[in-house]
Amino acid sequence: MDATDATDTVISLRGATASLGSRPVLRGVDLDVRRGEVVALLGANGSGKSTAVRAVVGQVPLTGGELELFGTPHRRFRDWARIGYVPQRTTAASGVPATVREVVTAGRLARTRMGFSRKADRAAVDRALELVGMADRAGDSVNALSGGQHQRVLIARALSVEPDVLIMDEPMAGVDLASQEVLAGTLREQVGIGTTVLVVLHELGPLEPLIDRAVVLRDGCVVHDGPPPQARGQHALPGHDHVHPHADRAAEPIRTGLF
Repeated sequence: MDATDATDTVISLRGATASLGSRPVLRGVDLDVRRGEVVALLGANGSGKSTAVRAVVGQVPLTGGELELFGTPHRRFRDWARIGYVPQRTTAASGVPATVREVVTAGRLARTRMGFSRKADRAAVDRALELVGMADRAGDSVNALSGGQHQRVLIARALSVEPDVLIMDEPMAGVDLASQEVLAGTLREQVGIGTTVLVVLHELGPLEPLIDRAVVLRDGCVVHDGPPPQARGQHALPGHDHVHPHADRAAEPIRTGLF
């Protein structure tokens, strides 16, 4: 067994601090995610949720504290193919003309050698597209997709690497109801095969039945780490600021309490 398999804790933050510019955003966050868990990171807008997951994937440097991935200090961790990351949705191709398949295949590069597509790589891309219900759009330009379809492509890109850990930042924000249901089903399948999940949510919504633990941030500090708030999702928590992310024009209004 190698060093990265020596612990059941796959993500560990200890006393983590981080800033955006001169503004402190994380103020001593402790967070453990164990193998096979589904952990929701909740909190009001500006509480530090997205900064925390971006710190885990190396996009935001910590100014203090410690981060370990699969038991390995972050500065020495190299096995990024074990982690699939879905950022907050902007566009799948960032303005560059590309097909759905090309975007998803790009996510597989962490597993490929010399950039060549092998049979196993093509099969992984096909499976990821099937999981998110986008196989029939594989040859289409991502610029022709709706907001919910963009989000499905971003998730397929993360799944194409066949990760041990899936980290998702607000996957349901601004997404139409049909895509919310597809994404919930996709996540259910991943959880069923043992994938560890850390997901940033504004509220639990359709993912509530899958969540093992909720970690709530307020002003960059953990104020709750335990069972998910019941039924009302984040609205059960004191101090929740009912500000929802702005949905795109193609999306249906974000609904709460439907599931």
